[in-house]
Amino acid sequence: MNAMSLLLFKVTLLCYLATTCAYLTHVASGRSVAEKIGRWLMRGTFALHCLTLAVRFFEAGYTPVANLHESLSFFAWCITGIFLLLDLRYGLAVLGAFLSPLALLLMVVGNVVAQQVTELSPLLDSWWFPIHVGLAFLGNAVFAVAFIAGIMYLLQERMLKSKRLSTLFFRLPSLDTLDNLNYRCLTWGFPLMTMGIVSGAAWAYSAWGSYWRWDPKEVWALISWFVYAALLHGRLAIGWRGRRAAILAIVGFLCLLFTFLGVNLLLSGLHSFETLSGR
Repeated sequence: MNAMSLLLFKVTLLCYLATTCAYLTHVASGRSVAEKIGRWLMRGTFALHCLTLAVRFFEAGYTPVANLHESLSFFAWCITGIFLLLDLRYGLAVLGAFLSPLALLLMVVGNVVAQQVTELSPLLDSWWFPIHVGLAFLGNAVFAVAFIAGIMYLLQERMLKSKRLSTLFFRLPSLDTLDNLNYRCLTWGFPLMTMGIVSGAAWAYSAWGSYWRWDPKEVWALISWFVYAALLHGRLAIGWRGRRAAILAIVGFLCLLFTFLGVNLLLSGLHSFETLSGR
C-alpha cells in the first residue's frame, strides 16, 4: 500500500549518499566542481525528499511523523532544509560535508526499521499534531546545525593551539564565523523549541485537561530547554562566546537526541513509539 513512498525513500537515501560523497570530496580535494555538484545534489535531494513526504502523507492520511521511520525521515528533511537556508546566507560548503552525513545516517536508520504505514493513534488525531511536531523538529534541526558548528569550532581551535594544520583546517570557516553561526542558530532554534513545548502543553490540555503530566519526554524536553536557556542567557548577559558556547551547543543537542530517540525507545510514556516495528 505504501510501495511508492518506500521506493522514493530509498532513492532519496541514495541521493543523500551521493551528496555526502560530493561534499566530502570537496573537503578532501578542495575542488570547486565537487562543491558545486554537492550543492546542486543537496537541492535536488531536498526536492525529492519533499515529494517523498508528500506521497507518504497521501498514503497515510496524516502528517508522516507517527513512527520511528517517518520521524527519522522528517528530521533529515528538516536538517536539509535548514542547511539550504543557511547556505544562501553563509555559503559554507564544509557545513554540508558535516550535515549531509548526519541526514544520511538518519535515513539509513530509517531504512532498517519498520516502514509500513500504521494506523494513527486516536491521541494523535488532532490539528495540534502537525503544529507541535513541526515546531519541535524545526527547532531540533536548527540546533543540529549549532551542534555541527560547535564541533567545527572545537576542531578548528584544537588545530590552531597544536599548530598542526590538516587539510580540514583550510576548509573550515574562521572561529568568529562559527561562533556567529552558533549564536544565530540559538536565536532561531530557541523560539521554535519554546513554541513546540508550549503547543504541546496546549495540546495536552485540550486532550487531558492538564498542561503538564511529567511524562519522561516532557521532562527531558524541559531539561534540554533549560540547557539552551542557560546558553542564551550566558551569551546575552554574561558574554559567553567561543569554546564554552560551542560545548554547551553540543551538550544541548545530545540532550535533544536523547529526548527524541532515547526516551522513545528506552522509557515508557505517552510519547514512546509503541514498538520498533511501528505496530
